[in-house]
Amino acid sequence: MLRLNHARPAFEDLRPYLWPLVVLLIVSLLAVPMTLIFPLPIKLLVDSVLGSQPLPGYLTIFVGSQVSKTLALWLAISILMATAVLTYLQNLVNVWYSNKVGNRMTLDVRARLFRQMQRLSVAYHDTMGAADSAYRTLNDAPMLRSFGIDSLIPLTTSILTLGAMILVMVFLDWELALIALLVSPLMFLLTFVFRPRIRAGWRKFRASESAAMAVAQESLGASRLVKSYGQEERKNRELVSHYDASLSASLKVQVDSAVYSLLVGILTAAGLAAVLYIGIGHVQAGIGNLTLGSLLVVNYYVTQLYGPLRNVGQSILEIQMSLTGVERYRAVLDEKPDVPELPNAIPLARGRGNIAFRNVSFAYTKDHPVLHDITFELPSGNRLGVVGPTGSGKTTLSTLLLRLFDPTEGVITLDDLDLKDYKLADLRNQYAVVHQETVLFSTSVAENIRFAKPNATMDEVIAAATAAKAQDFITNLPNGYDTLVGERGMKLSGGERQRISLARAFLKDAPILILDEPTSSLDVHTESAILDTIQELMKGRTTMMIAHRPSTLRDCNMILVLEDGRVNRVTSEVESVISDMQAVRVQT
Repeated sequence: MLRLNHARPAFEDLRPYLWPLVVLLIVSLLAVPMTLIFPLPIKLLVDSVLGSQPLPGYLTIFVGSQVSKTLALWLAISILMATAVLTYLQNLVNVWYSNKVGNRMTLDVRARLFRQMQRLSVAYHDTMGAADSAYRTLNDAPMLRSFGIDSLIPLTTSILTLGAMILVMVFLDWELALIALLVSPLMFLLTFVFRPRIRAGWRKFRASESAAMAVAQESLGASRLVKSYGQEERKNRELVSHYDASLSASLKVQVDSAVYSLLVGILTAAGLAAVLYIGIGHVQAGIGNLTLGSLLVVNYYVTQLYGPLRNVGQSILEIQMSLTGVERYRAVLDEKPDVPELPNAIPLARGRGNIAFRNVSFAYTKDHPVLHDITFELPSGNRLGVVGPTGSGKTTLSTLLLRLFDPTEGVITLDDLDLKDYKLADLRNQYAVVHQETVLFSTSVAENIRFAKPNATMDEVIAAATAAKAQDFITNLPNGYDTLVGERGMKLSGGERQRISLARAFLKDAPILILDEPTSSLDVHTESAILDTIQELMKGRTTMMIAHRPSTLRDCNMILVLEDGRVNRVTSEVESVISDMQAVRVQT
């Protein structure tokens, strides 16, 4: 009923929790004897208190064969109370321990998943989207717990309970046991029929929920753009469309589950009716040793027998739901990084900053080449300006230097070694990056600056902010460095956000500086002030400045001109290039 190849990844992920799961299974199995003992007081009351039957032989060992009806009554009450108390204690321990193990399991999967997502390339996230990754982390990761604790252990417990009940029923009346079991093949047939339908429904449901989350996240994250173009209703329709698909898939699963439960209920009622009808006949005819009390015990066991039978089928259906989530998060864990780290990668404390591109070509996809045979050198301490038309590949150079992607052809070296030879974390620690759009997190100003160096002291943070000319505006904020900047820093102006980005770069104090059009979104006055700060930041560092505006190139001593993804020229005649750019801007 459960295809091993589908469940193998889930079993692999459960391996680290083997012993906690064994303990949990043992605790769950303690319910089996409680279930078997529970109807015994009814038999004692009917046969030995209200009737005149002797106590069962297995009880006479403890109290003797000759007991009064009063003693039999107190014995029945004692067994009932003890069974109830032990059952509640077992349930209490089971709930506590299952939550303890399950919550740890979910936390571990989420941590693994998030760690893997951060290792995966920019291309992966560009393709899948942040919302899909968030959904897998929040909603798919708990499915391992659902598989192991909420489905697999109940399935195992139900199977063992089922076996124990069958043995007891055969001991009491094998014919009734056989009649009760006649419906079990039909129950398993129903499970076999409904299993693939329900699994497919859950898969569609999760895909639709993920798509809806993506629309919501993108629309709310770009609310200014959506409002500016008056597209609120369109985005609302997209969201509703995905949720409609999710609702339809969920409804189909619920209907299939309800139909399954209905058919199982009919089979259960039919089996129970047959056992009662034939059992009454056996009692009246005096067939075997079946007493009225024993028939009530058998009747209870039949009722409980169909419970585990239903639970087995239901657990298998729930496993299908769980496996869809496991499949989705394992798809991320099994994804191979586009930018792998070599097993023998070299550590790098602080490089000199000598950069070289040698015959580098790059394509995001096979049919989308961006760079063609790029060759140039950037010696340590030099400041290179990269210019060219939009789409010529300027920003791609910086992404390759950061090793967010690897070249399709050619080699990029740092201090005469291929970038691939270094440990990734050490390599990226050589760069301080200032982007066109500053990304700030929904935390304090100090924490946003400290992002570049998490262990930085407050004095270091203030020193970096002072160097970036950000100290004045920060101290004027309501809570100074503790002021929360809002989502993506929207409580600050563009110039203020850029100064925090520059403060990060000062704080990191990396040997290589990458400036990706850091002033293109600023007004002329703010740009001039920012450029003065950038001039200080560039001192003593190898710098790559990607620029559209001629004014940003004034502190460069080398210029790389790109056209259509190819090197047009590399020159030290900076003023000549600036003049050419100004002439083009005047003409346009």
